Amino acid sequence: MSESILSRVRALPFEVRQYMLITGNYWAFTITDGALRMLVVLHFHQLGYSPFEIAMLFLFYEAFGVVTNLVGGWLGARMGLNRTMNMGLAIQIVALSMLLVPAGMLTVVWVMIAQALSGIAKDLNKMSAKSAVKVLVPSDSANANSALYRWVAMLTGSKNALKGLGFSLAVSC
Repeated sequence: MSESILSRVRALPFEVRQYMLITGNYWAFTITDGALRMLVVLHFHQLGYSPFEIAMLFLFYEAFGVVTNLVGGWLGARMGLNRTMNMGLAIQIVALSMLLVPAGMLTVVWVMIAQALSGIAKDLNKMSAKSAVKVLVPSDSANANSALYRWVAMLTGSKNALKGLGFSLAVSC
């Protein structure tokens, strides 16, 4: 059974296989990102932090994400989208690993640093995935913009569902 699936995937055009790889990467990242944030919320909720204080823990996540978006295009152009996507994955692994310490060591500063790294990783990954899709759509077709929009919409549209899956996985742990 798995051999027939592999042979079907190998028979697909290179561009479609690349899209599947990029999408799988983006999906895996989105699930871990959702789980990471939910674990932070649950941990600090158990410690008695108010909703506002918990929201402030994500300030670095968003701020560093904004900075990454500002320089992400430049990085992608200089280093290549594959490298920026892999950098995002590596940084996310570091951010996740930072939360593997004993619960008593999860201070606000430590978690905010992990969140900052996760924000950088998220936006490197997102920028790389969405930009790489542009390479897959033939620019010479009459409806190239429409096709590009549909491919990016499919990639982006799945994000919220998978982020919810990540939340659910974290809650079930």
